[in-house]
Amino acid sequence: MKKNMLFIATGGTIASKKTEDGLVPQITPEELLAYVPEIKNFCNVDAMQPINIDSTNIQPEYWGLMAEIIEKNYDKYDGFVISHGTDTMSYTSAALSYLIQNSSKPVIITGAQKPIDASITDAKKNLLDSFRFAAEKDVAGVYLVFDGKAIVGTRARKIKSKSYSAFESINFPVAAIIDDNRITKYIRNEKSSETVKFFRNIYPSIFLLKLAPGMEPDVLDYIGGKYEGVVIESYGTGGLPFQDKRNFMEKLGALTEKGKIIVIATQVMLEGSDMDIYEVGSRALKKYNVLQAYDMTVEAAITKLMWIMAQTRDFDHVKKIFYTKINEDLLY
Repeated sequence: MKKNMLFIATGGTIASKKTEDGLVPQITPEELLAYVPEIKNFCNVDAMQPINIDSTNIQPEYWGLMAEIIEKNYDKYDGFVISHGTDTMSYTSAALSYLIQNSSKPVIITGAQKPIDASITDAKKNLLDSFRFAAEKDVAGVYLVFDGKAIVGTRARKIKSKSYSAFESINFPVAAIIDDNRITKYIRNEKSSETVKFFRNIYPSIFLLKLAPGMEPDVLDYIGGKYEGVVIESYGTGGLPFQDKRNFMEKLGALTEKGKIIVIATQVMLEGSDMDIYEVGSRALKKYNVLQAYDMTVEAAITKLMWIMAQTRDFDHVKKIFYTKINEDLLY
């Protein structure tokens, strides 16, 4: 029996055409589907387009809109496929993992590095793979599908700007490999016994600060005056400089006293943070109310904090939820 799917098109390279100003999303969802007629062999598809943008222009509020659309249509369809630009796709896949929890149905995000009407493109494969994976038995939850790989939504990161193999699963195995009609699953997909939960509210007042040697700690004064949460991309296993005149510890203390939520992550892509190892990390953990990202991606840490802080700003409550594993975002 054919599965009933809802295709939600949001723009991106996959739907772009060449203009004088470069590629601009212009192709409709119906046109996108027409390029991959094979989908009709195993899916009945309805299509809609709530937005049509380059994903550089994605806003946190759009994630709430996507979750709302899926919630309203959840009982009508067997699964959902979202086409999206690649530049912020990993943020969207992580955000939807928090806004749509315990789903017994697949929510697949995909896109392409080349427009679907290009003579040579990865768009047709990615779109077909996404519907194939969504139609597969016992697939549930949020995934990013790209270049023959299904990646758990909280674990995806774009690692190449132009190549077809643009995304990788960070600190977690690839969930499945999609090779034409053959799908090889590496992660057992156990459906949750809990009822699906939808969230629409997102709190965008989160700043990402990437440390670099020589950066002045005063930058935290400005950030603290504009944002309620800060994710700091530190070095190595995670820590903050405190030597000599550039003492970030003092500024960190001032922020936490004001009730700001601070998460310390690492610039290193693989293996995550472990702030207890070095003094530069353990000092911050012992002295101040700070969290660490452990093996979470920065994209997951940011969007998880946006989701949590839409519910509470209390540090202890934020801490409890932040360290609760959701859609495989955390192994510690």
